[in-house]
Amino acid sequence: MLIEPGELLAQINSPEDLKKFPKEKLVQICDELRHFIVDNVSVYGGHFGASLGVVELTVALHYVLNTPQDQLVWDVGHQAYGHKILTGRRDQFHTNRIFGGISGFPKRKESEYDSFGVGHSSTSISAALGMAVASKYKGTGIQNVAVIGDGSMTGGMAFEAMNHAGVSDSNILIVLNDNCMAIDPNVGALKDYLTDITTSHTYNKVKDEVWKLLGKFSKFGSSAQEVISKVEGAIKSALLNQSNLFESLNLRYFGPVDGHDVNHLVEILDDLKDIPGPKILHCVTVKGKGYEPAEKGNQTTWHAPGTFDKVTGEIYKKSPSKPQAPKYQDVFGHTLVELAEQDERIMGITPAMPSGSSLNIMMEAMPDRAFDVGIAEQHAVTFSAGLATQGLKPFCNIYSTFMQRAYDQVVHDVCLQNLPVVFCLDRAGFAGADGPTHHGAYDIAYFRCIPNLVVAAPMNEQELRNMMYSSLSHEGPYSIRYPRGKGVMPEWRTPFEGIPLGQGRIIKEGEEVAILTIGHIGNYAVEACETLASEGLNPAHFDMRFVKPLDEELLHEIFGKFSKVVTVEDGCLMGGFGSAVLEWMMDHGYQAQVKRLGIPDEIIEHGEQIELQEACGFDPRGIASAVRSMATVEKLS
Repeated sequence: MLIEPGELLAQINSPEDLKKFPKEKLVQICDELRHFIVDNVSVYGGHFGASLGVVELTVALHYVLNTPQDQLVWDVGHQAYGHKILTGRRDQFHTNRIFGGISGFPKRKESEYDSFGVGHSSTSISAALGMAVASKYKGTGIQNVAVIGDGSMTGGMAFEAMNHAGVSDSNILIVLNDNCMAIDPNVGALKDYLTDITTSHTYNKVKDEVWKLLGKFSKFGSSAQEVISKVEGAIKSALLNQSNLFESLNLRYFGPVDGHDVNHLVEILDDLKDIPGPKILHCVTVKGKGYEPAEKGNQTTWHAPGTFDKVTGEIYKKSPSKPQAPKYQDVFGHTLVELAEQDERIMGITPAMPSGSSLNIMMEAMPDRAFDVGIAEQHAVTFSAGLATQGLKPFCNIYSTFMQRAYDQVVHDVCLQNLPVVFCLDRAGFAGADGPTHHGAYDIAYFRCIPNLVVAAPMNEQELRNMMYSSLSHEGPYSIRYPRGKGVMPEWRTPFEGIPLGQGRIIKEGEEVAILTIGHIGNYAVEACETLASEGLNPAHFDMRFVKPLDEELLHEIFGKFSKVVTVEDGCLMGGFGSAVLEWMMDHGYQAQVKRLGIPDEIIEHGEQIELQEACGFDPRGIASAVRSMATVEKLS
């Protein structure tokens, strides 16, 4: 179903079309754009609150800037739906995040208006600064703008980039979209600092007057600008000492301003174009603005609510006809509390994803033992290492894709010191509609090469619980990976049992071909074996459970009996589980035909998890096909 745009929005196929309208029409355009986003996301799903919060800012930026020549970088990118709609993708927007459709994030190969591909937090200022320095070097006069949320500002990379920007003398504008939210509510001192700025009535009244003076004086030359700039700085220091955070980094600070007053934003952005050097514009916005259920309801829920009734705000949820298996993240959250009630050493840590990881369950039950450290994966890991040196047992829960940002800390701060930190890697494997920036494709490969680190993956909820339990008695670092979504056990609260380190298990005895799986994907092999049994084929199936250490005793048994082996993993083939099996086979002098199934050496786009697994050939049918082809070869020979 194609959603029809409003009267004015229907005429906008590019920012050039937007500029043809007088300023008096911008409010109506914003209203139509907001309604178009609501209409589409309510039917097709996707990120929601963040894009509604920047509708006016999006329109103002494209109205003032000369995009795509001027370059606009959206941090993370889930706030860029309006940007996509205004830049030629309105009629394709219904395919957003759908297999074969447009990406849910800005993507360079998708549009010339997407100047930088994003998906992870806190990268926009660094990228825009690189562009701004290049512009200065080449003398192009291009405007470079980074739009970053206050949640992303908690990432250390944003501060590193601002520190550099202040001494670069480049023409970069940082737009701080301040709505007091990331996916979950923001935490930390920065949140309090921004709140102090936005609620200081005295400061803002005087600031408005200074702003008006600056605009008037700027028309009379650089000397007048210099004078008013000094006056502005003195007033800032006198009224709100804390405002020097940005000024101390040599960034000209403007704001805070109402991020929902599109005409005022146009005036401000137009003025800022003529002010040279690095600067920051602080816009105060409301996540979910203009849609009452999202604006006034649970903003974490409305970050990406799925499909919903746009009139009532009711989020559609299917009522299952039979008991359902829980999400792996919820099994983690409840199990951690259960273990923590038995073991006082346990602490929980997450970088800004308490609801996504379900650490919020422990944060509510044991607030002094569970920590949201903000969008700061590096800090989360080293903070966990510090806890471990004091005899505590930290469970550091980070999405697989975000763990990439803390790799040095895993190596340097945890594994080199052999500290007992438990890494729980959520969203391992394909992340689904979020696409390649969020796929957890590489953690097996990048973790198994690190000394001292255990690499484990449960096939079901019971194994997740038992691995978490077993990690408590391990004296070094221990990682457990599990996928996004549901497991397979509606009755999952089983008694804890220890799993011996590096011990796999036999799921099914068989002949001709051995299937070796790691993690949840092993359930697909079970389904494949059932299909093959109806065809008279009887492969064996082994759940290896550990990539490191491998179960050598079990592997000797497998390669001693089978000359045909299929390995299956929801991770990259290069350096992954299958590679580990091949290395072991060669090191021990075995010869066998091994077929590896997993994520190939290419970027896999967005889509439903099963669609992507099918495309890569490790869904149940793909596994059955691989076994069938190997068994057929053997029979023909």
